[in-house]
Amino acid sequence: MNNYPALPPGQREINTFPRFGLTPFAKRFPENVGEAKILIGGDVQTPVEVGSELERMPRVAQCADFHCVTTWTRRGLQWGGMRFADFYQQVVVPLAQPAADATFVVLKGQDGARTSMLLEDLLSPDVLLADRLDGQPLSIAHGAPLRLVAPAHYGYKSVKHVARIDFWRSDANYRPFGLRFMVHPRARVAFEERGQWVPGWLLRYLYRPLIGPTVSRFEREMQRHLEADVRDKK
Repeated sequence: MNNYPALPPGQREINTFPRFGLTPFAKRFPENVGEAKILIGGDVQTPVEVGSELERMPRVAQCADFHCVTTWTRRGLQWGGMRFADFYQQVVVPLAQPAADATFVVLKGQDGARTSMLLEDLLSPDVLLADRLDGQPLSIAHGAPLRLVAPAHYGYKSVKHVARIDFWRSDANYRPFGLRFMVHPRARVAFEERGQWVPGWLLRYLYRPLIGPTVSRFEREMQRHLEADVRDKK
């Protein structure tokens, strides 16, 4: 018997942690899985790329569940990395000097994925920039070299292969991937904020039939990518 709390509304536990996402990203992979580098921009005084600074950040370990918006949950993942709050205070503020009201944050991955979060949500102590999972360096499948981990929010907020973070005063120019009704500004799991304008409980029935085919597609493309990588190294 475990001591996990009850699952959030509409979620079902699974015992795997599949590579998952919007289907256009099944074939997209990062170009650099070595040293983590992040370009900081937006409404900042000085756009800057950071890399070695990340290696000097205080590290934390954290056990957290991962909740996919399509209703599956993997419990008890062991993440390692740095708190986003520490990254913001010790790297972003002194080096980039974001505007005080630049609280709309856009995170982008090497694979072209992007999402938005409010700065107040990112500064929660359980939000990490993670580079390790279950005691091992992140794999390509799960976000190498660096990914966001935001346990209180659905998985589509936890961008993999983080390469750029922009701090903006407004969301006026932001365009999410996919249909707008499928993307919530905050996507908090406890409030079942799966999307906009449509009740979260209703979206459960739209998403659940997509889980199996999506997992299979991402697995196939991952295998093809690994096989191509082996051929390229011969």
